[in-house]
Amino acid sequence: MASVRAGEEEVRAVLAGGVSIAAVNGPRSVVISGGEDAVAETMSRLQGFKVTRLRVSHAFHSALMEPMLAGFADIASQLDYGIPRIPVVSTLTGRPVTEELQDFRYWVRQVREPVRFADAVTALAEQGVTRYVEVGPDTVLAAMAEDVAPVGAHVVAAQRRDRDESRTLLTALGDLHTRGADVDFTALHPGGHHLDGLPTYPFQHHRYWQPERPAGAGPASLGLAAAGHPLLGAAVQLADSDAVVFTGRLSTQTQPWLADHVVGGSVLFPGTGFVELALAAGGQVGCEVLDELVLAAPLTLPEQGGTTIQVSVGAPAEGGGRTVAIHSRTDDTQPWVRHADGVLGTAGPLQPAGLTQWPPPGAVAVPVDDAYETMLARGYGYGPVFQGLTAAWQRGDEMYAEISLPERIHTEAARYGLHPALLDASLHALGLAGDDQDGDGAGTVLPFSWSGVVVHAHGARGLRVRITPAGDRAVALALADLSGSPVATVGALTLREITPEQLAVLRQGGTSPYRMEWVPVGSPPQADSGAAGSRSGTAARTPICPLWSRRSTRAPYPCPTSCSGGPRPLGPPCRPTSARRSPRRSARCSSGWPRSVSRPRRWWS
Repeated sequence: MASVRAGEEEVRAVLAGGVSIAAVNGPRSVVISGGEDAVAETMSRLQGFKVTRLRVSHAFHSALMEPMLAGFADIASQLDYGIPRIPVVSTLTGRPVTEELQDFRYWVRQVREPVRFADAVTALAEQGVTRYVEVGPDTVLAAMAEDVAPVGAHVVAAQRRDRDESRTLLTALGDLHTRGADVDFTALHPGGHHLDGLPTYPFQHHRYWQPERPAGAGPASLGLAAAGHPLLGAAVQLADSDAVVFTGRLSTQTQPWLADHVVGGSVLFPGTGFVELALAAGGQVGCEVLDELVLAAPLTLPEQGGTTIQVSVGAPAEGGGRTVAIHSRTDDTQPWVRHADGVLGTAGPLQPAGLTQWPPPGAVAVPVDDAYETMLARGYGYGPVFQGLTAAWQRGDEMYAEISLPERIHTEAARYGLHPALLDASLHALGLAGDDQDGDGAGTVLPFSWSGVVVHAHGARGLRVRITPAGDRAVALALADLSGSPVATVGALTLREITPEQLAVLRQGGTSPYRMEWVPVGSPPQADSGAAGSRSGTAARTPICPLWSRRSTRAPYPCPTSCSGGPRPLGPPCRPTSARRSPRRSARCSSGWPRSVSRPRRWWS
């Protein structure tokens, strides 16, 4: 089964043989179901639409359910059915039903025919319904109803996964009460306890404080679109262009798991995070394949405050591909730093077979008990979220690993394509390889370039991983969930070593690849001592301010600042405040000239 972000007729026109429409959940939300190969073929025909494979045990609402219908009908025919006491709108027919519910064949049709959820919500709206309540374990239906319900309608979920049940239910009831619903709260207080009602007179709304921007207004109030990703807050399409810019903010306070990725004593945004950012941005514009991503510089996260990020996706080129670039800066006064460049594509490889035979036949188990103690000695100070390696095996030059996230991250992982901590932990088995696939076995290495990255299933909480060589210091990865179903593939990942000097720069809180070199210069030409202080001659034995001499075509004058100590010049002075405004200018106004300022270069050399 797979969900498609497209209309029903658009999907129905490209269905392969044996594939059925399983559900119509909204105007642009359709679920298809059928045999594995047929669904894969249909997905390949849906280029340009967002398609997500669903993790299910059976191909529900498809022809593959027909062998069980007779047995199900036999059981259903033996049950007694009554007429409902409250009006019911069917998700089978999309209209109100009464006596149909007493026919067992109606319930047999529910197994095979599509779920017309969008039609059912529309029918409720046509009857004047403005409040919708989902009674279930989570908010799946509530989220879909919001896309179909008319403007002004209110949708409430009675329960939310991983929330206290009683508190969540009472909150939902209180929400309905404030929206005008008649809630019988006396049922919560048996024994005739008195409940005070609200005042019968209207409140006097006279605010003392100045009005604030409405809470929860979101990016739309600023003319932006919601990015729909935990690391990206908003998106804007550039005028006269199909280019899109996504923005977000990274912080160890709002995303505490980032603090668990420590390399060389500094909190680094993981290289796998750049992959997630690129794929998340690409998915918004129909490019769900990361053809290539090259990391130019690590991103160090501050202990306090946060870092603003931009993900720039270029206009589509011939063939549909787009460029992608990722920048960051810590505050508005600093220049943007480019961290990654890449290319997004629209067509990826067919979904692989998965890793169902586990542990892999013929593989030898590799101990992992002290893996993270060994990695700590090599500069990797991973916290609990990134310590996901639980088992490893080796077969020739292939490495296999089993990865899991801490339970407290499971809910958050569902919001990612592939959680960066999970993908990062998939690489930790390289440190156990006997042939040192990750380098010389003693240094610290980080991802440098990725190519051919495709995510087949979103929200994984655990992984099975196969790592194979793919060239010099490069590996290919096949990732599956803990049942063996494919999750993602990486065509090639290249690793590069980071030197102790570069680690020292990171520990100091900087990532700049620039440096300044100085060379001594000879004394300036000496003039006749009698000309000292003369307006027509040059100063005798007085150091010349090179900053001023470069700015003026007039004869150079002694510098009035501490770099010379000479008399005040006749022209505009080289003010000491210049040094505070620009350290680079003050450096020139010193005893030597900068020989060179190195050009920007890749972090890895």
